[in-house]
This record gives sequence, structure tokens and C-alpha cells, in this order.
Amino acid sequence: MAQQMSEAEGFEPTAFIRKEEQKDYFDSINVPSIVESLESTEETISGAIKGFDAVVFSAGSGGSTGYDKTIEIDLYGAVKSINAAKTNGIKRFVMVGAAFSDVPAYWSDTMKPYYIAKQLADKELIRSGLDYTILRPVKLTDEDEPGKITIESDPYQLNKEIPRSAVAKTVLTVLPDESSYGKILEMSEGNKEIETAIKEFV
Repeated sequence: MAQQMSEAEGFEPTAFIRKEEQKDYFDSINVPSIVESLESTEETISGAIKGFDAVVFSAGSGGSTGYDKTIEIDLYGAVKSINAAKTNGIKRFVMVGAAFSDVPAYWSDTMKPYYIAKQLADKELIRSGLDYTILRPVKLTDEDEPGKITIESDPYQLNKEIPRSAVAKTVLTVLPDESSYGKILEMSEGNKEIETAIKEFV
């Protein structure tokens, strides 16, 4: 996402990264980075993002961590980031959540903590008063090309996968688009160009 944003006109991204060794990659694509952790205090996170115009939250604890990290990163880290944005007067906030996070009947026992964390983080953002857009992709894949997508209100109408690059391009498309404020986009690979799918949905 950072590379796509750095190559697009009108964006000056800064990556919020956890490990010092990740800096080399972002340096190689000429994207500034801030080394900090979502497990830090809200005050520390607030200081780290001071001066920015928007926040894109796409962090996740990953499938190899325990439920404690899911709560710490996907929920508490998101809430702290939302509050830090409010403290700094940063009105624009794009959240990358998860499809089906509002559909408890879909959740397996093993994925239940993940979906609960994503759902509660989204609800906190909705309550925040920020100019939010929430993207809820299905399972992510690593194709280089974003391809086409579909956006639905009903996640059961989605396909099963979507390239990360498509989610990144969708973030770039909605970020300056005021018509996407206050919208939740359940999304997967599909048959429409990204710009068209967004325009028709919002």
C-alpha cells in the first residue's frame, strides 16, 4: 500500500512500523517511516501521528499469534489510533477491517475473537465522529495486479478472495473521496473496475 501511495499523485505517505529492521524496505521505496508499536500508550501513538492529514489503519496481529495479540492489536491498537487521531484533529480515517465481522452466524470458534475484535473496532470508529470509511475485504491474496472487484452490502454475495493490491488501490481511491465518508464497503475480487465499483456503491 505504501508503495502504491508513494507512486500516486497527491499522496505523501509515512509508514507506521513496529520493527527497526523494516525501515530498510521503506527506505528502498522512498517512503518515510515511524518506528513505534500499537502496543504503546495512546499518548505515544498520538505523538507519533501528530501533524498528519489522515490515518489508514490496516494493521493485524496475524494468524500465528494468540487471541491476546488479536485483542491487543486488532481492537485495542485500533481504538488507541482512533483516539489519537481525534486528539490531533485528524478527521480522515480509513479502516481496513474484515468481511463478515457483522455476521456472527458466519464465525467459526477459532476465528470468533478476530471477528469480535474487528467488529468492535469498527463500531468505535463509527462512534468517533471522524470522517471514516471502513473497507471489509475477504481473504487476502498476494497477486501483484489488483484486477477487478465487487462491493456489496451483503458479504454473502462476495467471492472468497481479493488481492492485497486491490485493497491498497481501493484505499487510495476512497481516501480523498468525500462521498465515501460514513460508508462500509464489503469487498472481494469481482467484475468491475475499482473506481467504478466504488462510485456505484457510495
